[in-house]
Amino acid sequence: MTARRRARALMLQGTGSHAGKTVLVAGFCRLLARRGLRVVPFKSQNMSLNAHVAPGGGEMGWAQVMQAEAAGVEPCMEMNPILLKPRGEARSQVVLLGRARRESDARGYYRLAPTLWPTVRQSYERLAREADVVVIEGAGSPAEPNLMRRDLANMRVARMARAPVLLVGDIDRGGVFASLLGTMTLLPPADRRRVRGYVLNKFRGDVRLLAPATDDLRRRTGVSVVGVVPFLRDLALPEEDSVALDHATPASPGLRIAVVRLPHIANFTDFAPLESEPGISLVYAETARDLADAALVVLPGSKDTIADLRALRARGLLDAVDAHHRQGGRVLGVCGGFQMLGRTVADPHHVESGGREDGLGLLPVATTLARKKTTRRVRARWLPAGPDFDAYEIHVGETVADAPGRPLLEVEGRAEGRVSEDGRVWGTYLHGLFESGAGRRRVLDWVRGATRPSTTDSRDHRALREAAYDRLADTLAACIDPRVLRELGGT
Repeated sequence: MTARRRARALMLQGTGSHAGKTVLVAGFCRLLARRGLRVVPFKSQNMSLNAHVAPGGGEMGWAQVMQAEAAGVEPCMEMNPILLKPRGEARSQVVLLGRARRESDARGYYRLAPTLWPTVRQSYERLAREADVVVIEGAGSPAEPNLMRRDLANMRVARMARAPVLLVGDIDRGGVFASLLGTMTLLPPADRRRVRGYVLNKFRGDVRLLAPATDDLRRRTGVSVVGVVPFLRDLALPEEDSVALDHATPASPGLRIAVVRLPHIANFTDFAPLESEPGISLVYAETARDLADAALVVLPGSKDTIADLRALRARGLLDAVDAHHRQGGRVLGVCGGFQMLGRTVADPHHVESGGREDGLGLLPVATTLARKKTTRRVRARWLPAGPDFDAYEIHVGETVADAPGRPLLEVEGRAEGRVSEDGRVWGTYLHGLFESGAGRRRVLDWVRGATRPSTTDSRDHRALREAAYDRLADTLAACIDPRVLRELGGT
């Protein structure tokens, strides 16, 4: 019996968070898949509140779902075996192979980390048995001396996969050459040798002007820049981390939709399709003033509903949302935002912050958080007459109405969500309302007060993402050293 050929691997690590690794991995997945290879993404440990539900009902990072889309394969939990969902500054929920296992502070997670490595290794090996190439994304920076001994996401994974590493730096933010040199200086010699090249990401300008700096970096480290990726505007790909909201594009003219930026905002990828919608001005509101002139105010998902209710009340935002409604505006609550629209949210089991908090009272419902988390994909229908759409649920707790009323949706034969008596407040647990063009039109027609359905043609957001993956692949094919692709069999 002959041993099966081991899948080739490529790993992208960064000089820090938000260097663009997630998007570049998606681009490599699409580029290699277009060349006839079976490609799968892998990120052993992801820290994000943007989650999705894989087939089978497990929870995983949205970024790996996106990368699987780019590779043309179904997502699975092994692509992201460890998902950390932060709650507060020092605690995170640990999701292992799709299921929430426990909460842990940073010190506790350090102790837990060694027990998680077998799951990382087994997940990678399963993927590698079915793939030609595994494109791996690192986490944060590989050059943190306090984390190296407990590494679950960077050089230890590269060694396991025998993967060459491309080190990515964000040149748009400045200091990229110091960051690359500093990273290499801090890495142990064996790990430095694994770095095959540097990728300068988000470059604007004439690449020829970089020659003196790239030559100097090669002399100092012995490693060359193998690609300069231009700054790509309007990719229409959801961001992985809420840090991206700090650099959001200023609002453009159009129908103003304000998404309240909660301290523990989760699954804000729900609203990425609105960023590409013509005639829509999407803003993330942090103050009551940010809600001014909004046609629709959205309360999004939250990792800690009660804590966020208290924060919004202290900042005057709950009063501002209530005033927006009293003045004739429309309000939409999604998941945790749906819970906030009710009379009360109670957490008797300390699933999140614990305690009880009054909600906005815009919907006649009350929520009690429960220990068991609901994670599932569903097929839903807008009431009363459609359209149908695919969605998913990720939430804890049960929301109960005071009395029979008007549901917003039907999910596999059962009523879901709630509409206020005046018709200007909607609440639902479903994520994915804006993914389909028909679904977006349904919401936007409601916001505009349209009496008849709009006839405007609007593509599903998946089509926009597909175009973005192809654009990324074309860009990487033009700017990455061909030798890197040849090593992966991508010629």
